[in-house]
Amino acid sequence: MKEDSDFKLSLTLRIDWSEMDTYQHVNNVNFMKYMQSARVQFWEVTGLAKLYAETKKGPMLVSTKCDFKHPLFFPGNVLIKTKVAFVKNSSFGLYHKLYNDEGTLCAEGHDIAVCFDFNTDKTFLVTDELRQIMSRY
Repeated sequence: MKEDSDFKLSLTLRIDWSEMDTYQHVNNVNFMKYMQSARVQFWEVTGLAKLYAETKKGPMLVSTKCDFKHPLFFPGNVLIKTKVAFVKNSSFGLYHKLYNDEGTLCAEGHDIAVCFDFNTDKTFLVTDELRQIMSRY
């Protein structure tokens, strides 16, 4: 995890027994839920969640992908590290790494979101201010 110093956001979640599957490891759908929690954390720290609450303009997920590397087990925790992969005109990408308690890389994920105005059903441009905030992560 030493090479992860450029990941400014991290979130640790407790693995719940109910997240296990028939093979006695965390079901793959829960990896997507873990990434969702990390994505929401990013929206909160950047002000995107507040922007949506106040204006009905905010991020909308348009793509997500997860590559599984190693199983997760109960009991335990999952550590999700997140960073901005790119910022374009009206879209941005997030890159996630998920680790178990031993520091083993268990999955890598990628999200793409667009800045969307839910009032007009159209995308909007990433502002310079938002771009600057995102660059911190």
